[in-house]
Amino acid sequence: VQLVESGGGLVQPGDSLRLTCTCTAGTFTNYGVAWFRQAPGKEREFVAAVAWSGDSTYYADANEGRFTISRDNAKNSVYLQMTSLKPEDAALYYCAATFTGTKERWSFMDRATAYAQRGRGTQVTVSS
Repeated sequence: VQLVESGGGLVQPGDSLRLTCTCTAGTFTNYGVAWFRQAPGKEREFVAAVAWSGDSTYYADANEGRFTISRDNAKNSVYLQMTSLKPEDAALYYCAATFTGTKERWSFMDRATAYAQRGRGTQVTVSS
C-alpha cells in the first residue's frame, strides 16, 4: 500500500478545499484510513478517519461540522472535504492507513503510530 495525497493549495479564509488520498500500489479496501495534519512548530494532530466500508467516520472535535471524510474504494481513494477554512487549519495534511479487515472501529485511531502506511502529505495554506 502506497499513499499519495493531492489537492492542497493556497486558499483564503472561508474557502473550501478537497484533499484526496490515493492508494497507488495495492488496494486499501480493507484498511481504515485517517487524515492527520501538522503545522510548523506544532504537534501532529488527528483530523478524521473512515472505516473500510465508508459507513463509519470519526472526527476530531475541532473539525466536526466543517470537515467531511469519505472514500471510494472502486477508485482506491479517500477524500477530505474541508469547508469554512481558517488560518489555523494551515498545515501539512497527510493520510495514513492501517489494515482493519472488516472492523468499523480500531484501536488508537487518533494516533499516528496506529498506522503502518502514510503518504508524504499535501500542503494547505489559508491566508488572505
